Amino acid sequence: MKSQSILLSLVAAVTVTFGLSTSSVQAQCAADVNHDGLVDAVDLAQILSTWGTKGGSVESDINGDGSVDGNDLAIVLSAWGVCPNPTWGTILEWTPDPAVVTDANLRAAIVASGFAWRVRDNGTNIEMLLVPRGIFTMGCSPGDTDCLGDESPAHQVTLTNAFYMGRTEVTQAQWTATMGSNPSGFGGQPNNPVDQVSWNMIQGFNSATGLRLPTEAEWEFACRAGTTTARYGSVNDIAWYNGNAGGTTHAVAGKLPNALGLYDTLGNVWEWCQDSYGPYASGSVTNPTGPEKGSDRLLRGGCWYGDSNHCRGSQRFTFTPSSAFDNFGFRAVRNP
Repeated sequence: MKSQSILLSLVAAVTVTFGLSTSSVQAQCAADVNHDGLVDAVDLAQILSTWGTKGGSVESDINGDGSVDGNDLAIVLSAWGVCPNPTWGTILEWTPDPAVVTDANLRAAIVASGFAWRVRDNGTNIEMLLVPRGIFTMGCSPGDTDCLGDESPAHQVTLTNAFYMGRTEVTQAQWTATMGSNPSGFGGQPNNPVDQVSWNMIQGFNSATGLRLPTEAEWEFACRAGTTTARYGSVNDIAWYNGNAGGTTHAVAGKLPNALGLYDTLGNVWEWCQDSYGPYASGSVTNPTGPEKGSDRLLRGGCWYGDSNHCRGSQRFTFTPSSAFDNFGFRAVRNP
């Protein structure tokens, strides 16, 4: 009891310091343990009452490391104050669900980012998940015998900014609600990905919504979701391709997601990226955006029409930005 009293006194003193501060640090609202929109003494009390445990139903193990300890206390203190809400979206969940974000390192990185994990874009109703910043090896996976020449050299990429990415490919319903018509070759399927959209057409959608396309590096980092293999699971479990699609697209989220909770990053439709096509750098790079000029734009992920060897994290595909086919779609991204 004496040690707990000392801890409470220490916390009270630090709380006053943080409470008087106007910085609010990054308002890491995973620290809002009781989900009332404030990080305050109530959250501190819940941390202390579950100290040394796994947190249980109180959800006080904020960083998901299996123990309520000084790391969780530090998160609460650094986030003291009112939780800010994004002006463009509605927060669905602040803290990543371990059953969805199955990689512990990714969960910790999401919490450390200071941003909510799961948000719905108000303008389009697209559900978006946070992809944290990180470092990964981009390009041909070790032991992947299907790699083509332009997937090499494998090289280290550092992404210094977190971003939100659509949990699924943009659907026909979401596209039509914004653009007023449905260009899809497989039309009349509101929950299927929109198809027959060119890179140029998508620029109009993004201008109307404030969304954007991912860079090629952002796409691959999000697709891999912490894995270093060619794909994040058995191809039949995670992707619609010519071996199981039956000659058509399918409703999004019909296969297993990756470790970030993203569906159909492999298969269903090819996904346009922002970058122009060009060779990879020979060394490490930070926040790459592709060459400044180029006649072709990149697509990633494979599709219902293609072979299984297209459904790999490093596979690159290119077409002119005016091209629109019934196996071309996209996934939306937004800055926090």
